[in-house]
Amino acid sequence: MKCPYCGKDNTRVIDSRPADEGDSIRRRRECDECHKRFTTYEKVELVPIMVIKKDNNRETYDRSKIEGGVFRACHKRPISTDQVEAMIDEVEAAIFARKQREVSSREIGELVMEKLRVLDSVAYVRFASVYREFKDVNTFMKELEKILK
Repeated sequence: MKCPYCGKDNTRVIDSRPADEGDSIRRRRECDECHKRFTTYEKVELVPIMVIKKDNNRETYDRSKIEGGVFRACHKRPISTDQVEAMIDEVEAAIFARKQREVSSREIGELVMEKLRVLDSVAYVRFASVYREFKDVNTFMKELEKILK
């Protein structure tokens, strides 16, 4: 493991413990060169899940794509980073719980919108407007009416 401070690969583990309810391991490390400490998390890597895009192309699942969209939707909203990360963890858990090797981008988008609707209605509408590609004001109003019901 390379030290994030000096880049040397002479690090050692000084403490290990379970994290995320046993789903990962938290390791406290110290660099033998610069003596700074840092934390790493190890998580079991499952068989990669393929995402089927709208154009039927397939690509490997990438959490950062969900993070990017959700963080943009939550921009300047009273939502903490921890809340966003926890929401994305829930979406990811739902995806992996299906035990299927392929999932459509539509299913992922619907899961994200379902969670955002509960978290923050403005963030939900922002995400939905991009995800559902609102073409006009009427489409936007229909989505708002769903929230208000």
